Amino acid sequence: MFHALQQPLLDIARERRDLVTLNFAGVATAFDMKLKVSFFMGVVLSSPWWTYQLWAFVTPGLTRRERLYAVSFVAVAVPLFLAGGLLAWWILPHAVAILTGFTPEGATNLIDAQTYLGFVMRLVLAFGIGFLLPVLMVALNLAGLVTARTWAAGWRWAVLLAFVFSAVMTPTPDAVTMIAVALPICALYFGAVAVSWSSNSGSFFIVVLRVGTRDASLRP
Repeated sequence: MFHALQQPLLDIARERRDLVTLNFAGVATAFDMKLKVSFFMGVVLSSPWWTYQLWAFVTPGLTRRERLYAVSFVAVAVPLFLAGGLLAWWILPHAVAILTGFTPEGATNLIDAQTYLGFVMRLVLAFGIGFLLPVLMVALNLAGLVTARTWAAGWRWAVLLAFVFSAVMTPTPDAVTMIAVALPICALYFGAVAVSWSSNSGSFFIVVLRVGTRDASLRP
């Protein structure tokens, strides 16, 4: 895993024929680095398990219908989080290449290992959490806090924020990378709006069916 993290820097150093490498500025820094990398990978790879444990902890206090909702949220949240992390991993080499390209001519870019790891972790977590937006939207809709009509009315702001987020989190000069990141986020937003509409429609038809059944039972 550490070799994969360092690979973008090694590729840049080979292409530019310059010294671009990680710097361990302490005796125990390398050991601490390996511990942090192991912990970070453990959290990511075990996300289905600890997410299930959180669900199992709150399950006894939920009704049967609420349990079905909770299972759906867990089943959707884990793949979305991992998909966001994979997208960040795809962007990482491009971001490193652009940012290290600002090194002045004749200077050496010795990157602190702890700082580099923090940069990678923030990038992966930011995209992972960003891809959980649809789950939050559907949850707020089911809770009655934000309606699907409100989400649909704000689609222009959602698209704008998606492209701003992509421009900030992908420090690359080309527009292709920004669009490639923004389009999945927009698609997830509209998908969440569709799910919110369908859930509201389903609840509406259930209420109508119950009212109709009750009226029919009252007739002689």
